[in-house]
Amino acid sequence: MRMASVNGRFLDACRRRSTDFRPVWFMRQAGRYLKPYRDIRSKHSILEMCKNAELAAAVTLQPVEILDVDAAIIFADLLLPVEPMGLKLEYISGEGPLIENAITEAGDIDDLSTERTDDLRYVGEAIKVVTRALGGRVPVIGFVGAPFTLASYMIEGGASKTFVKTKKLMLGDETMWRRLMGKIVDVLGDFAGIQVGAGAKAIQVFDSWVGALSPEDYVRFVQPYSRALIERIRATGVPVIHFGTGAGGFLRELHAAGGDVIGVDWRINIDQAWTEIGHRSAIQGNLDPVALFAPLPELRTKVTDLLKRTGTRPGHIVNLGHGILPETPVDHVKAVVQMVREFPTRKYDQN
Repeated sequence: MRMASVNGRFLDACRRRSTDFRPVWFMRQAGRYLKPYRDIRSKHSILEMCKNAELAAAVTLQPVEILDVDAAIIFADLLLPVEPMGLKLEYISGEGPLIENAITEAGDIDDLSTERTDDLRYVGEAIKVVTRALGGRVPVIGFVGAPFTLASYMIEGGASKTFVKTKKLMLGDETMWRRLMGKIVDVLGDFAGIQVGAGAKAIQVFDSWVGALSPEDYVRFVQPYSRALIERIRATGVPVIHFGTGAGGFLRELHAAGGDVIGVDWRINIDQAWTEIGHRSAIQGNLDPVALFAPLPELRTKVTDLLKRTGTRPGHIVNLGHGILPETPVDHVKAVVQMVREFPTRKYDQN
């Protein structure tokens, strides 16, 4: 029986193949909890870091060197595609992203461009730099926002707790909504293609705000577009991780939109989540990010429970149920990687 090589551990798990250890990486593994990141961030804005290939590569590589994780995820931002579409993006200290000319009427959607995706090639350049630096040691993950999450930012003008503007458009003018979502899929599909062409070996689709929807609205207004995007990415030949926050109430519907791997947050037990999708995809997750603040004995208990819940079935990628928080102790993140490595998988055959 074939076992994964160390540098193929993550990709083999994406395909539900046997691995020696569960692969592990962390969402937001390049971030403020790391001092080398803070040093760079103190001198540059988020957009400057994203658009400078050397800076983006440097922060992408930091967690690989510091934590010894099984994959690097390119440092970028899911809102980058709104700029070539014609929207003005900035980051306000303490408030997060702000889109000055948010979508308010049909003419705004008509004005959105789908022809300038090449403007995003700086992300591809950063992936090339990272790929060369890694020399095949671990694969690089690219990513895009999911259509609903990107649409919500474009309509709300930033983050939202209620998504009133988004839902008013979605429920009030279905023609306008579908035109917007179609344009977003075109841009995101091309953007993912740039990343794969530059060397990304997998793409994660982040649906950060999908939990704001009911299952019925997800199926009617969102699922077709997530499916279309995921099918376009899979056509490039790389596996797709489909991650939805707060989607525990409609995992089957999320899974029906596609994904070689389904990423789940911490609000559902991972064994229950895997059962919900019939074990037909690999599963990623789902330690609570706040568990990383727990004393090490308690953290070990939680990691062990997570690993036991997925048993010996191939296809579990260890991750958090969301991104690493800025104040997280670095030693605790390192400890999780070591705890996972101390828990080898038993030999099994793929089902």
